[in-house]
Amino acid sequence: MTQNKLYKSLIIKIKTTAILSLISHSVFSQIFSEEQNPLSVKWRQINASGFKVIYPTEMEKEAQRIANTLPYIYPYVGGSLGVKKTSIPVLLQNQGVTANGFVQLGPKKSEFYTTPPQQFDSQDWLNNLAVHELRHVAQFDKLTGGKAKPFPELIYFGWFGVSLPIWFFEGDAVTTETALTKAGRGRQPSWIMPYRTSLLEGKNMSYSKASFGSNKDITPGYYQLGYLMSSIIRTEEGKDIFDEVLTDIRKRPVRLYPFSNSLKKFSNKGSHKWFEQTTTTLKKNWTAQASATPSRNYNSLTKPANYATNYFLPVKLSDNSILTLKQSKAEVPHLTLIDSNRKETHLLDIGYQEQPWFSYANGLIVWDEVRYDPRYRQRSYNVICSYNLETKKVKKLSSKSKLFAPSLSADGKKIIVVKFDLSNRCNLVELNAQNGDVLFTYPNPQNLILQTPSFDASGNTVAYIAVSEKGKTLNITNRTGQTEELIAPTQQQISRPIFINQQIAFNAHYSGLDNIYNIDIKTKKISALSEAKYGAFNASFPKGSNTLLFNNFKQTGYDITETPINPEEPGKNNFVYFGAAAEKQEHTGNVFSKIPDSTYISKPYRTFGDMINIHSISPVIEDEYRGGLQFDSDNLLNTLNAFAGAEYYRDLNRFEYNAGIVLKSFYPVISATYRNRPRRTFYNSNQGVMQGDWRENNIQVQAMIPISLNTLGDTYSFSLRTATSYTKRYMGENMPLNYITTLNFPMEYGFSFVHSMRQADRDIAPKWAQTFSLTYLHQPFDKKLDGHLFALGTSFYFPGLLKNHSFMASFNYQNASGVRRFDNEISGVYGYNNIRAISLLRNTLLLNYRFPFAFPDAELGPLAYIRNVRGGLFCHYENLGVDTNIGEPKTYGFELRSSMNLLRYQPVIDLGTRFVFVNKIYNQNPILELILNYSF
Repeated sequence: MTQNKLYKSLIIKIKTTAILSLISHSVFSQIFSEEQNPLSVKWRQINASGFKVIYPTEMEKEAQRIANTLPYIYPYVGGSLGVKKTSIPVLLQNQGVTANGFVQLGPKKSEFYTTPPQQFDSQDWLNNLAVHELRHVAQFDKLTGGKAKPFPELIYFGWFGVSLPIWFFEGDAVTTETALTKAGRGRQPSWIMPYRTSLLEGKNMSYSKASFGSNKDITPGYYQLGYLMSSIIRTEEGKDIFDEVLTDIRKRPVRLYPFSNSLKKFSNKGSHKWFEQTTTTLKKNWTAQASATPSRNYNSLTKPANYATNYFLPVKLSDNSILTLKQSKAEVPHLTLIDSNRKETHLLDIGYQEQPWFSYANGLIVWDEVRYDPRYRQRSYNVICSYNLETKKVKKLSSKSKLFAPSLSADGKKIIVVKFDLSNRCNLVELNAQNGDVLFTYPNPQNLILQTPSFDASGNTVAYIAVSEKGKTLNITNRTGQTEELIAPTQQQISRPIFINQQIAFNAHYSGLDNIYNIDIKTKKISALSEAKYGAFNASFPKGSNTLLFNNFKQTGYDITETPINPEEPGKNNFVYFGAAAEKQEHTGNVFSKIPDSTYISKPYRTFGDMINIHSISPVIEDEYRGGLQFDSDNLLNTLNAFAGAEYYRDLNRFEYNAGIVLKSFYPVISATYRNRPRRTFYNSNQGVMQGDWRENNIQVQAMIPISLNTLGDTYSFSLRTATSYTKRYMGENMPLNYITTLNFPMEYGFSFVHSMRQADRDIAPKWAQTFSLTYLHQPFDKKLDGHLFALGTSFYFPGLLKNHSFMASFNYQNASGVRRFDNEISGVYGYNNIRAISLLRNTLLLNYRFPFAFPDAELGPLAYIRNVRGGLFCHYENLGVDTNIGEPKTYGFELRSSMNLLRYQPVIDLGTRFVFVNKIYNQNPILELILNYSF
């Protein structure tokens, strides 16, 4: 096994012990993090009543606030689960721009990503993270008793994954964040709007589809489904129902569907029955809401969509075409133009955004997108980009910045953005639209969280949203320092203010549904500009017209419509609040209203002194012949993975002892493993075939530099690595006299390059991608074992005949000699391991065509949820010019695959079969292969 493969094996071993990585905020697709910060980050820590707050030095003020907050609110957060105290490290991550948070075991910790999003809740961002993530801590503590003994955290993590549905984890946390504050996502109509729309449009969906999603339709997701189910269960069964369920699971851990069975024990209904009742309750309440809330139908300006498609932020240009940001299940986000005949013209793919956003003025488009540090992925930036419609040129106007929500002045010369620094200070900043230079910074003495600013027609006044624990406000300001609060702190989800003469239009939900409103700057009178049935957002006003262009939400997503401007009185608030019972049961009010203001002693956090953090003893099963136990250690900053263990070889009746580390603090990733292991071989002698046994000490070391760059929709990855090893053999039994006892530092070098484009949900592979790898192995320090291996691997991906189809051509070559002549370092043809070779492997040409052809979203009871069905054709050549010619493939055939969720668990299983037909010269029957992969 090469050192690179060994490193991958170690990582996979660590990962797969945990069945499920628990995450928090569904608006951001964040998984369990294994990334690092650069060494330049200096860390400190505060110990506060069981919480160890670890933070960069710039975050001292926020860390003091969090240290006061966590111990105070935890008894309230965990109260309905009977959990009052805990002990957990909490890391504040300030280097990135992704707004997120999570809790994990193995090692036990929570991470708060401190940069606030531009559109979220009507409360302080870190407060929202605190109440939500601490509910996850309480869930863990309830099942584990607060402390795992002795070191089985990864086992507990795996147990969580197979015991509890993820909708409960997140739904219960959202229910808690809503019940214990005056904010929370349960109070936001837009958050549950997709589910409400589907049900009122008669689009019923299965339990699995509502939770796991779809490749064709908009679905609520497990956060929304979980909040609604958890809230309704608490409404009917009371405050203690989940305390009773989790207590029962802890007492009886080994069962099939333990959560559903325990829930049925205490409520007479399992998970699926509760889903059916939830659906019935939702339909009843939302139908009544729709009857009581006036609405209008709006004509669509886009072509009908066959699958989920969004046209965000529509703007009408001078030629009456509409500029919009389009994304769908079949297409990556891109800027597009729609003419009067609804014909679309693709302009430009853009990169990952924290939220869909762009601004247009005077022929110029600006937007923000995320760029990652080439090596330390905990560090990321939000940069401003521009695109000139006339010249077709793209510019990057900022570098290594944390700038959000850019909005152009009417003349296209200035940009107003929201800026965050590493201490979480927030300001509005004006930029030069041509070169990105800073023109002016607006003061923000209270350090309010600022969102979605925009200029008036003159470019002298700015409207923006400000967020604090009191709620959201709508404000205007100018360079002279004059600031006016137009809307006092409110729990309304106001966002994206846009000037229209002496008024400002914005999104809000005064009627209980999200619609577009405006406020008169002088009189402060608020009027309604739309009456959408499900939700209206993102207004723009075509010049010289008395109409409003906006996003109208439909069953298939955010559509585009236009209507005359006709201000009306806001309607009555008919919002259906499903969290009312849980709020009454908790009876806490806003848990953040009386946070203490103590000053804690802080001290430096020893990043190298705390490298060893043993958290688990885990079983390791290599195959049917090998298994054992392993100690696992991961430090809190993800810079050192280590293991030590023993494995029993059943066929040899002997043990292996091993240890290894992966050090990720520095630019190169350095890994080392040690194994003392038994070995066996068979060899020919004068007495026939003999069996020989020995033990050996094996040390392997590797250094690898992984680099990744992203821009627009493209990602470029590079990797350089070198590896070596040393082996000393001893205790030989029945070995030939000339057997080699030392293997002295064989060397391995590798280089890889990958370019890929962002993929849509339905894509089989990137439309355009290239991979290139070089590997060289030799023995420069051991002349007894002469030989080398040179390998070249390439792959090229192209668009197929239809959308989301993919064609891949891969050519691979290797040259091996001496002790390496039987090694294979390149991709082989399908069925390779089942075909007797007639010569050594030298090259392969692999041609694959893959395509999706069905998206059934079929739920087969509790057994499986089938998301898609995909097909593939292949034609593979081996040893071209030696064994076969282009017209004579070695293998060819087809495959059928499907992505599915089994037994209602979160991991996506890729299950399929491959039929391999073999060239007649090999006298081989067709081969049937099973395909099985999984991902989280």
